[in-house]
Amino acid sequence: MQQCLGYVRVSTQKQGEGVSLEAQKEAILGFAERNNLTISKWFEEKQTAAKRGRPVFNQMIAALKRGRADGVVMHKIDRSARNFADWAKIGDLSDAGIDVYFVTETLDFRSRGGRLAADIQAVVAADYIRNLRDEARKGIEGRLKQGLYPFKAPLGYLDQGGGQPKIPDPVRASLVKRAFDLYGSGQHSIRSLVIEMERLGLRNEQGKPMSKCAIENMLQNPFYYGIIRIKRTGAVYQGVHEPLISSNLYSQVQNIKAGKRVKKVTRHRFTYRRLFRCAHCQAAMTPERQKGHVYYRCQTPGCATKCVREEQVEAAVSAMLSKVALSDEHKAEITRSVECWSQERNDTDSTQTYAMQLEKSQQRLERLEDAVIDQLIDKDTYHRRRKKLLLEHTKLQELHAEHQNRQLKPGLVVQFLELIKNLSEHYKIAKPDEKREIVEIATSNRTVVGKNIYIEPAKWLATAQTAIGVLCGPPYRTTSRTRTKLRNQQIEALADLTSSGMVEKIEGVFIDDNEPNKVIR
Repeated sequence: MQQCLGYVRVSTQKQGEGVSLEAQKEAILGFAERNNLTISKWFEEKQTAAKRGRPVFNQMIAALKRGRADGVVMHKIDRSARNFADWAKIGDLSDAGIDVYFVTETLDFRSRGGRLAADIQAVVAADYIRNLRDEARKGIEGRLKQGLYPFKAPLGYLDQGGGQPKIPDPVRASLVKRAFDLYGSGQHSIRSLVIEMERLGLRNEQGKPMSKCAIENMLQNPFYYGIIRIKRTGAVYQGVHEPLISSNLYSQVQNIKAGKRVKKVTRHRFTYRRLFRCAHCQAAMTPERQKGHVYYRCQTPGCATKCVREEQVEAAVSAMLSKVALSDEHKAEITRSVECWSQERNDTDSTQTYAMQLEKSQQRLERLEDAVIDQLIDKDTYHRRRKKLLLEHTKLQELHAEHQNRQLKPGLVVQFLELIKNLSEHYKIAKPDEKREIVEIATSNRTVVGKNIYIEPAKWLATAQTAIGVLCGPPYRTTSRTRTKLRNQQIEALADLTSSGMVEKIEGVFIDDNEPNKVIR
């Protein structure tokens, strides 16, 4: 009785859980009994035959070449191979005198006609796979052009089934956004971010802490700001899913990763590190702790500026912030002026401007597609330029949406003015990290000359001071066109401050003492 090997295969692990493998074995055993064959060993594989390099298939070929059996029995030709490389290996077995049997195909593999019939069926099987692959690619391409991601949702999103956009994961989405915020602040390296996200509870699909490689891949994935990128081809598409971050934050993170911005984590997190510079040599004042006090020194040899204590820095910042004074009468007058102005405001021209910019951006994308169709540029250049244009287009969409949703509410103005009024007091009682945030937001041109500290208010704070001074100046007269124009300009400046998110930034630093980390950068 001839000794043969039995080979059965299904394309996926899921198919292997069904009855297909057992059905193939039963058919092979029946064939062996009818043809006086004995199955000495079974080889079972759960992998597609479209690609070469199947490990179990290669083990079976090696066993036959070593003479472990006289032949092999398989259920069908397409169960053995669906690519020409593996089919050639089966042909080599026959040429070496090893018998090859197929249960469902009644052909003699050693005869010329039987071999030809088998080769034709193998070609048909390979062509079927190619056609199936092409149709699958067409379906995937169609989904991508619709803005749908037809693969597994990245971390922070959930799958909703075929033909549906991914939705934010209620558990992980906020943590993913937090990771972008922390890295975009410039205060974390990838290594320290991994530790911080593990502390905050970010886990992968298996419930394990995120690795360094996984964090890096997440930070460079444009899916989180609304762009789908296919890594294998470099193609990019505009997604319809809800973004977790803004395009500006994504660009900021990429600049840090590319080394275009400084990111540094120090062992001692001094409050005003890298915020003050020497006025003579423009070098950053380096902090160090000596005898229980923190000193900020200029390390440039021969420079006239030596050092200042941190208490002096805090006093200078507090003095600058205390210059913003606002009484209750001033607040009431500003609120009334804002209410009148907001009723008269007509921003149609600005809306049309954003719409024209969006249309122009869309036209550039279409011209880029025409260029690749006309073979004026190669596909790599096309994908690279398309990614850049989609990023610009997304930023314009965000600005357009922000502009349309921008509403100047009197209550928001009152809140903003109250924060400005108490800015110095908030600074005095703030924690070190919050003090640093206040200095970054509310000051600029921070320099040290000798023992003297010079600080200027940030542009938005200076604008607010000017607006307060004008709005609370002499009584408004309707007959003065100059005064009306100036009044409207100052209110519009105040509107830009309140509606651009500045109030949220200050609110995140000062108001909620229970969540000091809730800072919008």
